[in-house]
Amino acid sequence: MALFVGIAIGIHPLRPDLHSLDAQMSRYLLQPYGGWLQLAYCALAIAIVTIAFAVQAALAPSARSGGPTLLFVAGAASLVVTAFAPMDADGAVPTFVGWVHGVSAQAAFLCVTVAMLVQSAWLRHDVRWRTRMPLALAIAMAAFAGLWTLVLVDGLPRGAAQKAVIAVIVLWLLVIWSGLLAHRREHRRLPGRTP
Repeated sequence: MALFVGIAIGIHPLRPDLHSLDAQMSRYLLQPYGGWLQLAYCALAIAIVTIAFAVQAALAPSARSGGPTLLFVAGAASLVVTAFAPMDADGAVPTFVGWVHGVSAQAAFLCVTVAMLVQSAWLRHDVRWRTRMPLALAIAMAAFAGLWTLVLVDGLPRGAAQKAVIAVIVLWLLVIWSGLLAHRREHRRLPGRTP
C-alpha cells in the first residue's frame, strides 16, 4: 500500500501539464510516467485482495462472509483493468478501450466501497474486532458517501473529489491492516505460544 501512496503522490509533480485539483487519477495513467501509476494500481489491487483474505482468516467463523471478499476481489480486478485500459484523451473520438476504462473504474470504486461497508458490519460479530467496527464503519460510510457525491454533484473539482475518496479508501484499508497486526501480536502472546 505504501508503494501505491508513494507513487500516487509522487507522480503529481512529474506532470505539471495536469492541474491536480481537476485531473482525475486516470489522466496520470496516460504517458509519460503512466507505467509508474499502473504499477501503483497493481500494488493497491494486491493489497486489497491480501487484506480481504487476511481479515476473513482472522475473524471468528461466525463473523465471516464471502460477500465482502468477493466484492474486494472484483474491485481489485477492476482496478487492474482500469490501469491497463487507457481512458480516451480529451476531445478524442470515444473508443471501446476508453469505455472499458470508465466502466472498470466505476466498478472498482463501487465494489470496494460496498465491500468496505459490508465487511465493517460483519466485524461486530467477532468480539476481538468489535472495538474497531465503529471506526471502520464510519470510514466506509464516508467513502461510500464520497463516491456518490462524486457521481451526483456537478461542479466539484473532479480530481480533488476523486482523490479524497481514494484517500478515505486507503485509510479504511490501513485501519483494517492495523487491526490485523494487533490481532497477530495478541495471538503470539497467548499462553503456550512461542514468540
